[in-house]
Formats: sequence, C-alpha cells, structure tokens
Amino acid sequence: MNDLSLIILQETVNDAQAIERLHERTFGPGRFVLSSYRLREQVDHLLDLSFTARIGTLMVGSVRQLPILVGETRALLLGPLTVEPPFRDRGIGRALLDRALNEAKGKGHRLVFLVGDEPYYSRIGFKRVPKGVVTMPGPVNADRLLVAELAAGAFEGVSGAVRPDWSLGR
Repeated sequence: MNDLSLIILQETVNDAQAIERLHERTFGPGRFVLSSYRLREQVDHLLDLSFTARIGTLMVGSVRQLPILVGETRALLLGPLTVEPPFRDRGIGRALLDRALNEAKGKGHRLVFLVGDEPYYSRIGFKRVPKGVVTMPGPVNADRLLVAELAAGAFEGVSGAVRPDWSLGR
C-alpha cells in the first residue's frame, strides 16, 4: 500500500455511526458479551486518544482508548482495534496502534492494557500480565490480558481490579 494513501485522523463525534457499523461487520453481535465491552458500556472512550484510518473518504479502520483504573492506578484500555477485512495485512492496524500509543504517551499516560493476541501485540511492546495480578470484570482468558508501559517501570507494583475511570470519561 502506498503510505500516502492512508490517513490516520483523530476520531470525531461524527464518526460514531460509521465505527459502530465497522465493529458490527468485523466483530459481530458476540462482541457485547466480552468483558472489554462491559467496561465500554460504563465509560466513554477518549476522542483525543481514538483514531480512524481512511483511504480517501473510506473509513477502513478504527482504534479507541478509554480511561480505566487498575486498583488505584490510572491507565488506558485500548480497543477495539479493527480493520476492514479487505484491508488487513497492509499495516493499517499497526499505523493505528502507533498513533494511539504515541498520542497517549505524549499526553502523559503511562500504562495501556488490552485483551488480545500476544503474538500480534508483542511486536509493539505489549506483554502478558502475570496471572492474578490484574482482574477484568467478567470472564477473560488471562493469557490475552496484555500491558504496555509507556514509561519505564510504570507497571511495577500495579495490581487489582480493572474498573472505569470516570474522572476522564462519561
């Protein structure tokens, strides 16, 4: 893909319906039972840390981040990250992740969690959270709970239940 054809933009309120349709196509109705979605129902994602990928006027991907607390530590929960199936394996997901994490770091955030595939996300610095250290609401495969430190040592001593951080969201 020609790098000049892909544009990563900060999400706006006007993107909400298109992103919801993208999530519906890529994740289906089963997405609502996931523990990450339970958190998303309680606190809004941060528009300044959420992004869309476009080729021309066509939205081909999206990533969102929302504020959470892990115990008493502020963090972000990244996701969902999605790319339209015909546009996968072209670096769009990576471009969205790079932008989201760089913006988060630039705004002083120190930790980002997500539930996802370690082989994919470890390429950009995510590591598996040791079992039992952090708990998500609802069922989660502990092997899929990952964390990225945006500041050295930020995960040291962090533990507890994940819950919404309403001081930044809704």
